[in-house]
Amino acid sequence: MNKYLIYFLLLSLCTLSLENKSFAQSFYDINTVQSISINFSQSNWDYMLDTSKAGSDGYIMAQSIVINGTKYDSVGVKYKGNSTYNPNQIKNPFHIEMDTYKEQDYQGYKDIKLSNVAKDPSFVREVLSYSILRQYMIAPLSNYTNVYVNGNLLGLYVSSESIGKTFLEKNFYSKTNSFFKCNPVDGAGPQTTAIPNLLYLGNDSTSYMEAYEIKSDYGWKDLINLCYTLNNDINNIENILDVDKALWMLAFDNVTVNLDSYIGQFAQNYYLYKDETGRFNCILWDFNESFGTFSMSGTFNYNNTFEKSRMTHLLHTNDGNWPLINKLLSVPTYKKMYLAHMQTILNENFADGGYLLNAQSYQEIINSSVQADPNKFFNYQQYQSNITSDVNSGFGPGSMSVPGISPLMNARYSYLMQQSDFTNTRPIISDINSSDVNPVIKSKIYITAKVTNTNVNSVWLGYRFNGTNKFTKVLLYDDGGHGDLSPSDNVYGVDIEMNGPSMEYYIYAENNNSGIFSPVRAEFEFYTITAKSDNGSNVLMNEIYSRGTNSDPDWIELYNPTSTVIDISGYKIYDSGGQSGSKPKKEFPEGTLIQANDFIVIVTDESSESGFGLSSSGEKVWLEDNLGIIIDTVTFPSLSASQSYGRITDGGLWNVLNTITRGSSNNTFTDVQEDNNLITAYRLNQNYPNPFNPTTTISFSIPTNAYVSLKIYDALGREVAELYKGELNAGTYSHQWNGESLASGIYFCRLQAGTYVDTKKLLLVK
Repeated sequence: MNKYLIYFLLLSLCTLSLENKSFAQSFYDINTVQSISINFSQSNWDYMLDTSKAGSDGYIMAQSIVINGTKYDSVGVKYKGNSTYNPNQIKNPFHIEMDTYKEQDYQGYKDIKLSNVAKDPSFVREVLSYSILRQYMIAPLSNYTNVYVNGNLLGLYVSSESIGKTFLEKNFYSKTNSFFKCNPVDGAGPQTTAIPNLLYLGNDSTSYMEAYEIKSDYGWKDLINLCYTLNNDINNIENILDVDKALWMLAFDNVTVNLDSYIGQFAQNYYLYKDETGRFNCILWDFNESFGTFSMSGTFNYNNTFEKSRMTHLLHTNDGNWPLINKLLSVPTYKKMYLAHMQTILNENFADGGYLLNAQSYQEIINSSVQADPNKFFNYQQYQSNITSDVNSGFGPGSMSVPGISPLMNARYSYLMQQSDFTNTRPIISDINSSDVNPVIKSKIYITAKVTNTNVNSVWLGYRFNGTNKFTKVLLYDDGGHGDLSPSDNVYGVDIEMNGPSMEYYIYAENNNSGIFSPVRAEFEFYTITAKSDNGSNVLMNEIYSRGTNSDPDWIELYNPTSTVIDISGYKIYDSGGQSGSKPKKEFPEGTLIQANDFIVIVTDESSESGFGLSSSGEKVWLEDNLGIIIDTVTFPSLSASQSYGRITDGGLWNVLNTITRGSSNNTFTDVQEDNNLITAYRLNQNYPNPFNPTTTISFSIPTNAYVSLKIYDALGREVAELYKGELNAGTYSHQWNGESLASGIYFCRLQAGTYVDTKKLLLVK
């Protein structure tokens, strides 16, 4: 815990200076319907796109496209899709490739994927599914775009971030490793037999080529090794597969009745990418038939809303044709982790109707665009009703039944929460502590946690010292010899050597029937301990410019807030390609000094001697001292050429600055892109201002999507609960916090979104 937090909470309840993390670029801003105009010089452009789709599947050159008023010439365009494409329909899905013929991008994006919403009367399934999934694992951004061709409106499309090299580099810090699209190469249909279900088919790569599309220069051997290990050597699967991401994927697909996925008949619509740890990562895509539109599980057709709402949460656990389910869930701990992830998704999205508010807010954003869509596949009344009612009609010949989203999910939530796997008593994890919250590197620390409420089989810690590494797992002990107080007191501990500048960690506990994580979104979210530097360095990154040109390159400004000169010889700067253990992007030579209360600027353009550029679409940057301690880090967003990202005041909170102050103070102006209105109606329950026992309801509203942090601290400034941390979509949120496991006293509820920060006092009286 930062030592200044206690001071701020107890004396002034002012803001703690935190990284202002940006999750969505403006191109994927959910609150704005984008505009893309495609202009072909060929009058028979539709025929050319159809012909290419039927044959070479190559791109046709558009004379130009205009994205939100910005024009680009010579752009590659083709039709995409399987069941949503039809040469006889006007509104087909598009793939736009910005750099087919020349090097260009829009806000850093080179591939634009546009879905035609052919199977979703509500228009929200795709966007809503991605917004839920991004709380738990890496997933594309998604929003809406009006598409025009040669001046004519084709209609409203869903625009979802392409899972390609740009996406991989942003999220996995590499892009050339083994990479597969797990969809039948010829498309899924009634006659499809080659499906990407991860069965082991022998060592001949040709046996896999009809079911998996390789997207990298190599990788068949890696895929075959994954299939072999999954089917025949499950004890070593964590060396080959990020099991936690796979379990989140399976949990999400099952909860949302997303059968056009791995858990359905064709076991498709996911990618596999091998990261720098040597493990494959599951990445989901294509949610136009989520929330029950697709009916075929491969063993049973769920034909109506009632059947879909009661789909078993253990689908395919006894069927060897789905080894990712059958083999993983045969391991008792993996099954308990899967159930814990399912319960987290259910509790955080469907217990209080939060998903419904989000869906309705999306419809408010797109309502006029849907009305104006001349080629939508469902009528306006069906669009209006499908969130709350079933719709029978629509795409293709004949008719299709599309469940109402809320009738399906409300019934599904009720059904699942009645099953014994979700009513079993789960452990309670509380009082997570470190023996030193700011340890010296290489020192030994103890991590302890109290685990109660049931007979516990095991408690373990997952930890890592680099965000690109996998978590190492070690058991915690209740024996009085591992930092815990005494044997059999329900306090578990383990000693860890602080072998890096920061440690990310989480706790997992299980009994015979259930498991639980803390934080509940682990491994996607985690706790952090930061080591301290023994040289007392206070140097900070203070301003960043990422839209450089040859004459005005990218740069990072460093700031010395102290009254003494600081020697930064041997300090290093890293970008999102890595940090400790990899080659730095900049290392400061011997004799580099920053004068007292002064600034220095480091040019980072690739054409300069320093050798690296900053991503125009935003990325993460680290500053390390000469001992390898991270002393500052920030993720900056996409910026325009007239903007920088800087701290206001110097050394304070990060903001988008509309006045660039390279090499000088940011304190002398107020031209800041403010978002103080991000949160409205932040309040405690009707009994406020307290006291409460043992629960209180905390609610707030977001007019636009934002990165939100909602945490509870005790009177000593120690974090005792984290209720939200991550991207939330526009809407109203309500959370009931239970302080039953805590002692009576004063607590503080701190809500932050961008520059909005507010802290409210809570009084727990038992």
